[in-house]
Amino acid sequence: MLGVSTSTTVTSINVNGIRAAVKQRSEKNLGMLPWLEQTGADVVALQETRAELEQIVKALAPALERGWYLTAAPSEVKGRNGVAILSRLEPDAVRVGFGSSEFDAAGRYLEADFGRLTVASLYLPSGDVGTERQDEKDRFRKEFGGYLAKLGRKRRDVVVCGDWNIGHTELDIKNWKGNVKNSGFLPEERAWMSEHIGAGRAFKDVVRELHPETAGPYSWWSWRGKAFDNDAGWRIDLQIANNALAGHARAARVERAAEYALRWSDHAPVTVEYSAASPR
Repeated sequence: MLGVSTSTTVTSINVNGIRAAVKQRSEKNLGMLPWLEQTGADVVALQETRAELEQIVKALAPALERGWYLTAAPSEVKGRNGVAILSRLEPDAVRVGFGSSEFDAAGRYLEADFGRLTVASLYLPSGDVGTERQDEKDRFRKEFGGYLAKLGRKRRDVVVCGDWNIGHTELDIKNWKGNVKNSGFLPEERAWMSEHIGAGRAFKDVVRELHPETAGPYSWWSWRGKAFDNDAGWRIDLQIANNALAGHARAARVERAAEYALRWSDHAPVTVEYSAASPR
């Protein structure tokens, strides 16, 4: 249970529209709500909710009635972006954004404190080379990178969960050779990740630390074609923990659906168990 010194479990999932995720496979009792009923996670970071607060509350009403606490940061633009955090315990404090005049109202970043533990939900822009979307992504990276550097110096246990929309290494994309000139695997994007994550940096990619030589485990597959069946995916949904917390990551997994027909998002939940988490 969150706040107990033995274990804290955190999950990150891009829901690709909270209302769609709740409805998806609901006729088979396999959508997001049944997943929330069975998960052992103490905190669930959500991205791309694409809904206003009242719509999120309505979609998640059964889970909230069962005791989950909801913290949400919708985008000021209806139907776009949006991040949220579900937790077993009510947060001590919540912060929306990271001090950006451009992005704080865009539904891209949210933090919640639980004792000495800070959990953040991030939805980094996706980008498209040669377009304004890529320019937006580059501006976000520049601003958020400065904030990450400050966050890494805090004397707290910190984990930033979310859809980073960047494959850091060749192990993170099945078809990496075909994507070296595409947004999500550009050299400058990967170099930016290396500035903040890895040996000698303030943060560790805990899934990669626990699965150092594994191709993937991928967390996103296109709805189109046979990408899911062929496991032709991208590992872009990450949990990066500061060094104080990363050393307590004892197990990590991607909760990949057993088959295409059972998916309720084009992403899969990324779950990490942390032992000896800071007490409340």
